[in-house]
Amino acid sequence: MTAASTKKTANADSAAKRSDFPVIVIGTSAGGQSALGALVAQLPADFPAAILVVHHMAATGSNDAMLRVLADKGNLPCKQAVQHGVIKRGCIYLAQPDHHLMISEAKTLVTKGARENRARPAIDPLFRSAAIEFGNRVIGVVLTGYLDDGTSGMEVIRRCGGICVVQDPADAAYPDMPQNVLNHVKVDHCVPLAEMGSLLTRLALHDRGASIRVPDDVAVEAKIAQRVLSDLESVEFLGTQVPFNCPGCGGVLWQMKVGNRLRFRCHTGHAYTAAALLAEQTAKMEETLWVALRMFEENKNLLVRMGADGTASPSYVERVEQSNIHIRRIKAMLHSNMASADPLP
Repeated sequence: MTAASTKKTANADSAAKRSDFPVIVIGTSAGGQSALGALVAQLPADFPAAILVVHHMAATGSNDAMLRVLADKGNLPCKQAVQHGVIKRGCIYLAQPDHHLMISEAKTLVTKGARENRARPAIDPLFRSAAIEFGNRVIGVVLTGYLDDGTSGMEVIRRCGGICVVQDPADAAYPDMPQNVLNHVKVDHCVPLAEMGSLLTRLALHDRGASIRVPDDVAVEAKIAQRVLSDLESVEFLGTQVPFNCPGCGGVLWQMKVGNRLRFRCHTGHAYTAAALLAEQTAKMEETLWVALRMFEENKNLLVRMGADGTASPSYVERVEQSNIHIRRIKAMLHSNMASADPLP
């Protein structure tokens, strides 16, 4: 399938797949477990929408604690999303660790696709797929967290006619994610967590009217994330090639720009906001510096051992001192990097 054929079929397909109830998609990161627990406690047992949640977590993590919290505090059934699971009204679906959660044909799609914004699960793929499938019947919610995953996805929800809601950054344990949405997207509601449950209940009952056509670039990106497309034509349709390499796979990156936001994507599926790309490049640089530090220290130690018998030539002594100079410089750079490093999302 090519980008051109995707553009022709996306809108007709998505219109046929939408359910008769709205879908709420929620993205959160640091501080998310507490925030989600407080939010679901406000929702009634007859809540009229389905809820899908992406919470950034370690690849080796588990959803067990989160599922217990949501079950204990809330009135709605909560389960871990499974491949091709039917989305039902009044249920909460939680993304699996180290897997993206998306929506396809009104069912949950669980994939091991390329990381987006350094995360898997990532928020943007869920928001993007929900906007395509449900159009103006989607309500996007961004809660507490680091960096800016969810901002691009929220922009897609806005472009497809959905409703955008963010937690008031002043109310968030980690305000970066909601603040980044506010900086770049015209949101419909910015409220503290204590008011969000009643707001979502009202919004879920609101009639949104006629659907809006899915933009072509949104449809193509969704197909790339689902691994339906993985070719140069697709990414060239989305943007222009830039002289940067993808930190995830080493491939070429293409720059995309919607509004005033820069984003980058490679043809294998990795995607980054400018902030996420910078953070990942910084992490790779630090990793390289640690490797270089180890090699210089090993080289110095070998030279010292070789000269331990007291017969070392002047060149050995000079090489040891050169190694020490490089070691001190690398340690200084590492210290600087660690002092200014951005946290993981």
